[in-house]
Amino acid sequence: MKEGKKRILLAEDDENLGLLLTEYLQLKNYDTDLYKDGEKALKGFKNNHYDICILDVMMPLMDGFALAKEIRIINPAMPILFLTAKSMKEDVLEGFTIGADDYMTKPFSIEELLMRIEAILRRTLNDPTAAGQDTFQIGNYHFEVTKQILTLGDSS
Repeated sequence: MKEGKKRILLAEDDENLGLLLTEYLQLKNYDTDLYKDGEKALKGFKNNHYDICILDVMMPLMDGFALAKEIRIINPAMPILFLTAKSMKEDVLEGFTIGADDYMTKPFSIEELLMRIEAILRRTLNDPTAAGQDTFQIGNYHFEVTKQILTLGDSS
């Protein structure tokens, strides 16, 4: 991950934990935007480019599960990691059913969180569609992923 800073959306309503995580991730060379409720996080997601989303589940206005569903509609390949106190088996299963790439429960090791972020980014950044890229150019060829159209120069 040396191609430049990666950008993280962090949705966490606990102000102290949110600030601690933001500062730690910034020290580890990640641009991190902290949102304290699900609605603001969704607005931020729509208006910015992120490489990964870290979501608490229990937040005001829109919980993390609902937020993840909305993010999945906008970008089905966006990496999502839940970081939450909800540790019941049903909660974990719901998180993965929604499409989480990972699920960590609080309390947690901040070093382990960093390792999980890096592992997810290693996998997903090798897949350009995860970053929302829809069109690829290889030489004179252009490929539109969602339309499944390959063109040579200006012709189909």
